[in-house]
Amino acid sequence: ERKMEGTHNISIFILSGFGEIDTITYFYFACSLVLFLATVFINIVLIAVIVLEESLHEPMYICLCNLSVNELFGSCSLLPHLMAILLSETNSVSYIGCFTQIFCIHTYGTIEQIILTVMAYDRYVAICNPLRYSTIMTKAKVYKLLIFVWLYSICIVLIVIVLSLRLPLCGSTIEKLYCDNVSILNLSCVEPSVNNIYGLITIVFDGGVPLTIIIYSYIRILNICLKISKEAQAKAFHTCGTHLLTFSSFITGGLFVLIGNRVNSKTVPAFITVILSLEFLVIPPLINPIIYGVRTEKIRIAIGNLFRKRILPV
Repeated sequence: ERKMEGTHNISIFILSGFGEIDTITYFYFACSLVLFLATVFINIVLIAVIVLEESLHEPMYICLCNLSVNELFGSCSLLPHLMAILLSETNSVSYIGCFTQIFCIHTYGTIEQIILTVMAYDRYVAICNPLRYSTIMTKAKVYKLLIFVWLYSICIVLIVIVLSLRLPLCGSTIEKLYCDNVSILNLSCVEPSVNNIYGLITIVFDGGVPLTIIIYSYIRILNICLKISKEAQAKAFHTCGTHLLTFSSFITGGLFVLIGNRVNSKTVPAFITVILSLEFLVIPPLINPIIYGVRTEKIRIAIGNLFRKRILPV
């Protein structure tokens, strides 16, 4: 049974995941700063290359550009605020600031998984229907699809925020380094039945459906690959392998968040739960551009051209 005391006076939340802020905090700040600058630099380079190089104005690279924009958005939703807390040595966040962060982080996650689904479908059409690829995956269709992805994700998450804002809260301590919706539901004085039902629906539609499409796409791709020449197989597996690495990074992060939300904080070391909750927001934005930059020849060439012609002109 949940108590109703203290439900109207909450103006700040305490992020207890930071523990005791001491001298080692500055080391954590330095690590966070390096990580943030590296993430921003790598993603901006990839975005700039795709925007400036006309040869990369193709559906797959347009999706990849949007993926990098979203990963910048996700990284900026966490790391600047985390660094500000470490530097100011106060682990509190305002009520409005907390819900703003929830909106940003959940929007990032929703957009990420849907764009990865669009990219899987793009590879499916390219390999399974190569003769129809140029008519099915036109740039105009991809632009419209990506606009829908962003608007849909924003609307879905706004509903999450509205449903959570109406809950009376009986506590202000969040056992993480950042705010998320699960933490708010755990602080609710009443059973958040509507939130739970809506959450289940969004998990099915925004998690289950994209995962089903991706699995189906790669089963069909694998089936086609078994029937084509070795050279074509190698090219197809290389292209799809890049996307699968990116998708695996995101899914692993999502599973870590899920596990982190389910484990008992009293039986698992705080350090472990913090790492589980951070992987989702830190690792994909950093390594995905590297994966595509290293494994995609056209991007490697375009990056070289960008630095030779625009950054270091002779």
